[in-house]
Amino acid sequence: MVHVITVAATDGGWAVRHDVAANAMMFTSGAKAERAARKLGVTLAQTGSPTEVQIFLRDGSLGGRFVCPAQG
Repeated sequence: MVHVITVAATDGGWAVRHDVAANAMMFTSGAKAERAARKLGVTLAQTGSPTEVQIFLRDGSLGGRFVCPAQG
């Protein structure tokens, strides 16, 4: 199963959401949110779970996508 991590703007900043945890991680900047999402993606990939990180712009459009293939 491919895990999907999303980064999207919210009223209070930026949220990182993923199917591994019920609660979103909140950040004051998009750069910090993206770094956290990429780090989580690499961590999940290192445990053998392929992961896709999707970065959404403020207007809701997809700004970037990163694939972390399963390792190990």
